[in-house]
Amino acid sequence: MNAAIRVLPSAGLREMPRREVRIDARIDAKYAELTPQERRICDFLLEHLGDLAVFSAADISRETGVSKATVSRLFRKLDFADFREVKEHTRAMRRAGTPLAAPTRTGVPGLRPSLEAHVRAERENHDRLLTVLSGGALEEATALLTGARRILVVGLRNSYPVALHLHQQLIQARDEVRLAPQPGQAVGEELAGLTDEDAVVLIGFRRRPTTFPALADAIAQSPGRCLLVGDGTARPYAAAADCWLECPIDSDGAFDSYSTATALVSLLANGVLNRRGADGVRRISRITAAYDLLGELEDS
Repeated sequence: MNAAIRVLPSAGLREMPRREVRIDARIDAKYAELTPQERRICDFLLEHLGDLAVFSAADISRETGVSKATVSRLFRKLDFADFREVKEHTRAMRRAGTPLAAPTRTGVPGLRPSLEAHVRAERENHDRLLTVLSGGALEEATALLTGARRILVVGLRNSYPVALHLHQQLIQARDEVRLAPQPGQAVGEELAGLTDEDAVVLIGFRRRPTTFPALADAIAQSPGRCLLVGDGTARPYAAAADCWLECPIDSDGAFDSYSTATALVSLLANGVLNRRGADGVRRISRITAAYDLLGELEDS
């Protein structure tokens, strides 16, 4: 892959500008100078950052026992035009992957409603992943991974566990699979040796480090082919990849859910194993024999 990446703004990816100050930081900066009523509103906002979308300004007034005028005045003190801007601000934070307090639905007792909401969100993610894969993208990705001479799996920050798991699965189905970065290693050492017979799996889920664009660009300019895996925020990098798999990780709670990413790893590894046929089976047999020789796995 030789085309350099050009990251373009996307109407579907409205992330918070870096210069914009988060609402919790604004509250912290002004809290000492606020009145008791305004502090009560701020406490409510901080407790409900994850589900402000279900509230109106009138709801906040009622829940806190503070007048609507005071609520509106506080928003202006925090440099928001109105509550609509506050809600859009928190939505942008969540889209960017910022962990917010898990939604607290007023009037809904017990644990079951939150579990049901979690299950619904998981089903939606898996349904969206199925839609992505059903158009032939999975077959294209497994063909790329099967045909490559060597595979380099790269993941940074929260993408590293996914990369680690994919490496662990793929290396059972075929040889010449490496993981980067290793402890104390620079990724450039791995990229330098890539050829047009090699493939790079770049994992890029949201909240990526600032070095990610340069890394993606270096991979794009290398002779190796690239499979890009990430959530929708990685879409601007997809144009320079040979294959792009969008994997949703949205959650009803504060933290992203990576169950779809784990499922995708399983699908990719199984796809490679199935394509390798007898060669893949023989490799698994040799690995199992090595496990037995070394006594590495407990009896099940």
